[in-house]
Amino acid sequence: MKDTNDPVEIGGASDKPAAGAEGPDELRRQIEETRSQLGDTVEELAAKADVKGRAKARGAELKDKASEAGHTVQGKAVQAGHVVQEKATEAGHVVQGKATEAGHVVQEKATRAGHAVQERVPQPVRDAATTVVRAGLRNPKPVLIGAGVVVAAGLLRRRHNGHR
Repeated sequence: MKDTNDPVEIGGASDKPAAGAEGPDELRRQIEETRSQLGDTVEELAAKADVKGRAKARGAELKDKASEAGHTVQGKAVQAGHVVQEKATEAGHVVQGKATEAGHVVQEKATRAGHAVQERVPQPVRDAATTVVRAGLRNPKPVLIGAGVVVAAGLLRRRHNGHR
């Protein structure tokens, strides 16, 4: 196909008349060749003049490129979402492990403190506390009232002694 920027050649390969044709068959062939070239030139000019058709073709090309770019972005977004989800899951496991570890440390320290208190409290006080707890489990109201009276008496005694 010819370059669309080439000048239009009328009359075939040159502007000289078809002199030197060696008979009617050669002349017919030259005429047919000239017609073919003229047809190609007309098609090229028509394609250049068809602005609407060229715009549609360019629009379709750009639409395909935009669609392809959209699919690429969508794929990358999905991939990034999976990475974020994976990282969040890993972080959750780490936090959960640290919380469990901290819970064990607190439980161990509370157990030690309980044992230390138990070792220092005299046996009669421990027996009395155990009896009060068992009674409280059977009848919680009287124990709560008694505890309230003890707390109130202690506060009154502190204020009377000058402590605030």
